Amino acid sequence: MFIKNDMPNRLSTENSLYLQQHASNPVEWYPWGEEAIMAAETSGKPLLVSIGYSACHWCHVMAHESFEDEYIAGIMNKHFICVKVDREERPDIDQIYMEAVEMIQQQGGWPLNVFCLPDGRPFFGGTYFPPEDRGLGLIPWPQICMRIADFYKRSKGELIENAEAIQKNILAGTQAASTGGASSDWNPQCLLEAAQGICGNHDDQYGGFGEAPKFPPAMSLNFLRALRPAVESDLAARIDEVSRITLRAMAHGGLFDQFGGGFARYSVDAYWLIPHFEKMLYDNALLIDAYTRAWLDTQEPLYAAVVEETIGWIDREMSAPEGGFYAALDADSEGEEGQYYVWTPEQVDSVLDPSLARALRAAYNITGEGNFEHGKSNPALVEEDFTVRVKLADARRQLREYREAERVPPGKDTKINNAWNCMMIRALADAGFYFDRPKWTQRARKAIDFLWSELVTETPEGIQLKAVYYKKGGAKVDAFLHDYALLAEACLAVASKIDWVEPGASATYQARAQSCVDQAMQYFADEHSIGYYFTAKAAETPVARRKEWFDNATPSGNSVMLHALSGLHALTGDSRYAAEFEATLPAYADYAGKVAAGVAHGLEAAATYQSGVAVIKVGVDVDMNALRKALAAKAWRRTFVQQSMDLSSNQIQVCLGTQCLAPKDDLATAMVPM
Repeated sequence: MFIKNDMPNRLSTENSLYLQQHASNPVEWYPWGEEAIMAAETSGKPLLVSIGYSACHWCHVMAHESFEDEYIAGIMNKHFICVKVDREERPDIDQIYMEAVEMIQQQGGWPLNVFCLPDGRPFFGGTYFPPEDRGLGLIPWPQICMRIADFYKRSKGELIENAEAIQKNILAGTQAASTGGASSDWNPQCLLEAAQGICGNHDDQYGGFGEAPKFPPAMSLNFLRALRPAVESDLAARIDEVSRITLRAMAHGGLFDQFGGGFARYSVDAYWLIPHFEKMLYDNALLIDAYTRAWLDTQEPLYAAVVEETIGWIDREMSAPEGGFYAALDADSEGEEGQYYVWTPEQVDSVLDPSLARALRAAYNITGEGNFEHGKSNPALVEEDFTVRVKLADARRQLREYREAERVPPGKDTKINNAWNCMMIRALADAGFYFDRPKWTQRARKAIDFLWSELVTETPEGIQLKAVYYKKGGAKVDAFLHDYALLAEACLAVASKIDWVEPGASATYQARAQSCVDQAMQYFADEHSIGYYFTAKAAETPVARRKEWFDNATPSGNSVMLHALSGLHALTGDSRYAAEFEATLPAYADYAGKVAAGVAHGLEAAATYQSGVAVIKVGVDVDMNALRKALAAKAWRRTFVQQSMDLSSNQIQVCLGTQCLAPKDDLATAMVPM
């Protein structure tokens, strides 16, 4: 719970849930903007910029410990102009200050706390600080604030030098990254090196990559699957092994909500047992994609169940009635992390019949000792027998319904984030088609129509897009590169499958995708080099205007642009899109061999382009359900299905990349190249 103060600060009129959570702090927070900069310059005080997001556990911890404390707030108010930033609203600010803190501390994270000159240039920063010395090597937050305030008064010149050095390094890094990793030309061999590198880093015992904490590697898995048809048998077998181990481990472990569906943000351990319990829309969108594609290649029932249960959670808890999807669920409820999701044996026994309770406790490792705090257990399957999940489906449902009725749910961030919604739209459009669930594809269409109506303004000069929507506040924040690119990709995803449920509807969404990409090329292109900037030409960005090549929790804007460009080229044949795609691709050449997992979404675009995006044109009388069934029995390939008035009523024509085959009257014959 957040402590209320009688005198709300300047955040009280903001729409962001994260900012609202701090609106009653005794800290005199400003939102990011000209007012805060002017206050700092007028007062001569440095800026203290604190960045986080609503579902961040350690952001809540620091807020409770320090920002709600009258004494600590008094120190902050006396010596600084304090600014709160929701990183999900302003990723541009977060990016710059995260880069600065990583230079200073060699690591970053949230909460992100940055001390800046009045003009916004950073000179020092860090992440979480405790309110007092706890013997953990972390300087207490009040002490940090007092030291910096004192140093600012006595040795301001040194801090200005620090800020100038940091700015110089950021600018140098930005300049060095202006062409990405393009020190060499693009060669298809880069994809093989990337796949081998990613597979070589796989944890064959527990799945995933690297050591704890482990994040779900959906983008790496999707790249490997896109490349798989083009590789030799040994590498194909290795890709299958990596995919199987990781997808099964995540599905059986505590990262997945075994009773309610959906994935948490990441696992704190190496074996996917205990997560940080926040659930993010974007993670689940990427994972629906990954499990859908894996199911197409394997027909593994576990993967289908994960998709079904995750979308079930989206329907129940994350769907806005007006059309979009909510952003996130908090990790905490009733002041305890994971409280909503963990169980004791006694709690299970109080809900289920005795024999069913015993079976479920044994299957999901719910013991008296517990695997989490206070003797509680986060459910995870002990054995990998799919029939156990099936037999206990009713028990799992009963426990889900019990917690929905009897427990305090975690906080929900109801902002509608354009980029994250677009990722979910893409996932639902494809999953609905391949799993024969027309409601999912129609739900994707409803969401894309909502985004277009609420976030897009159409003008004679092109479209203007906003990044977030609030039910009470409307559309806010000018969109960034990834917003335009992901909206284009979401439109393309709907265009690729909507003719299955509403023949002829695809043209609208293809046209919208073109509008998004054409506008992005105008707003974000680098006139002197390859790739696209994160912020638009007219945007004010602290310190430097940057290009984003590396994926983070979500795909980078440049990588999504590659997907949008290749899709539009396949659909329209417009050489502009192919030329732009091929001009940008060399940026990934060096990265592919050195840090492939960091650019996996861009590499997936290269792999699908290399194998040929499929466009299947069908006459008006073709049995779309039979076509859907045929494609669902094939390995995954990026595919557009569109009704065409240029064909005879029963004809089917398959185009792969730039080659269109002769139309066929027989479905089985037409599907052979797929």
